[in-house]
Amino acid sequence: MVQRRIPRIKDLAPLMKFKAPELNAKKRRLDAALTIADLRAIAKRRTPKAAFDYTEGAAEAEISLGRARQGFEDIEFHPAILRDVSTVSTSWDVLGAPVSQPFGIAPTGFTRMMQTEGEIAGARAAGRAGIPFALSTMGTTSIEDVKAANPTGRNWFQLYMWKDRDRSMALVERAKKAGFDTLLVTVDVPVAGARLRDKRNGFSIPPALTLGTVINAIPRPEWWINFLTTEPLSFASLDRSSGTIGELIDSMFDATVTFDDLAWIKAQWPGKIVVKGVQNLDDAKRLVDLGVDGITLSNHGGRQLDRAPIPFHLLPQIAREVGAHTEVHLDTGIMSGADIVASVALGARYTMIGRAYLYGLMAGGEAGVDRTIAILSEQITRTMRLLGVNALEELNPGHVTQLSRLQPVVSPLVAAAAAAPVRKAPVREPAVRKESVSASAVVTTTPVKPAPRKTVS
Repeated sequence: MVQRRIPRIKDLAPLMKFKAPELNAKKRRLDAALTIADLRAIAKRRTPKAAFDYTEGAAEAEISLGRARQGFEDIEFHPAILRDVSTVSTSWDVLGAPVSQPFGIAPTGFTRMMQTEGEIAGARAAGRAGIPFALSTMGTTSIEDVKAANPTGRNWFQLYMWKDRDRSMALVERAKKAGFDTLLVTVDVPVAGARLRDKRNGFSIPPALTLGTVINAIPRPEWWINFLTTEPLSFASLDRSSGTIGELIDSMFDATVTFDDLAWIKAQWPGKIVVKGVQNLDDAKRLVDLGVDGITLSNHGGRQLDRAPIPFHLLPQIAREVGAHTEVHLDTGIMSGADIVASVALGARYTMIGRAYLYGLMAGGEAGVDRTIAILSEQITRTMRLLGVNALEELNPGHVTQLSRLQPVVSPLVAAAAAAPVRKAPVREPAVRKESVSASAVVTTTPVKPAPRKTVS
């Protein structure tokens, strides 16, 4: 029989410690966010639909984005045991200069629409954390203001080539004078992708207020107060800023840009140059021949060509083929520190976060970006410890298996044709009269029956 007694206060006291309530609402909600998905949920509650959808959305059916995130979920880690992992280092050099983490903030357009602190919040947070911050050509904060916000940190400028080359290079010159150390040339936007959420929401500059927009904004007064009481929203680098994003891109961006143009840009930039938007091995090799300092495997966050290649799936082969000659970077689909660790193990020197950063920004401004960086940093360190490694240099392909869910489907006939040697077309003989053709020259073909389908019980 279990003996029972009346509980004594001194026994209960150690079990009755209450946590002091957090009176700061922003800190309370950010402290409760343990993952990037948690920050996303907060961001969705606090941000009007049009602005949130601009961040969240992708092109057409949004298949590319879903596949990119699925690619990171479909991995298997291979940990080693009984290793001393009391200390772990997450720092190394990227493009010849130190970073505290193998990730940084990707260039994002329209950022002050997400939350009024915009790029200033991202630049300050990145500077404190010791990671790079990339400013977009379509950013809503000027090159000079970003430099002022992050005076000693690493600032990168992301360049889109416009039809007006002089204006494009004027931005490059401003970035050079401001001390930006890296030029990030984005090459996967010859025209705008079909971002259907933006079209349905009427998302434009200036914002088009509809009855639905107003109704959706009613439970989000803080966003509207910030929006209406701060500097009017505009693209900091553009003179013209009216119309939808797609209309702006199609009217201004240059669809004729080639490798020759890239070489011309490279000759005018004194710092490091990275080409963003690489999606196949042949292009990666051509860029190596051009002498770029890095390439970023990216499908633009799924916002351009839907059903584009999954950058994380491209990573092992491209890193193996060109990683000894140029740095291989990666973005699209990263939602956790484990995603970043897997990328480094498979050959990425550096990764960039876009939506994950914006979720933090929308959830809590600059403090929210700090929380994004802290969550990812904690996850990276914990994943490395559980894998049994002390430093990024120890990560290798043996730590990760990419599990197969999507496989190319090739019919036996197509596969056989691809494997057959290429034959030159025969030299045509002069035409002969029909009656001169012998019976032995007539060839008949028997249709090939498809192989029976296997049934899995």
